[in-house]
Amino acid sequence: MSPSAASRPSVLFVCVHNAGRSQMAAAFLTHLAGDRIEVRSAGSAPADAVNPAVVEAMKEVGIDISAETPKILTVEAVQASDVVITMGCGDTCPVFPGKRYLDWQLDDPAGQGVDAVRPIRDAIETRVRALVVEVAPS
Repeated sequence: MSPSAASRPSVLFVCVHNAGRSQMAAAFLTHLAGDRIEVRSAGSAPADAVNPAVVEAMKEVGIDISAETPKILTVEAVQASDVVITMGCGDTCPVFPGKRYLDWQLDDPAGQGVDAVRPIRDAIETRVRALVVEVAPS
C-alpha cells in the first residue's frame, strides 16, 4: 500500500512528449473530485508555460490553469501514486509491479489552436468523470 492510499487516492497523469493532455486531465480531476483525490501531471521536461490553446479551452469551462506548469516525470512520482495514467506514452513510463496503470490514447493538442483542443478537452472530461466514480466513489 502506498503512503497516499491511507488517506486519499493519488493519481498521476503522464504525457511524456507534451504535457497538454496531462494538464487538462489533472485540472478536470481536481475540479470534479475536489479534495477527495490527490492529482498531479508530468511530462518529460518542465515547461516554461502552459500551451495557450489549452489554457483558453479550459477557461471556457471555468477552469484556470494559466499559472500551472507541468512537472518533470520522476520515478518517485510514479512510486508515490496509486493510479498512473499514461497518455500515449506507456512504453516510456517507469513500471512497478502491483501498481495500477491505465493508458489513454488521445490526440495531442501541442502546437494546435483552441478549435483543435476543444474536442480533446471534451473527451478527457468524459473519461475523468468516469475516473472520479471509479477512484473515489464516495
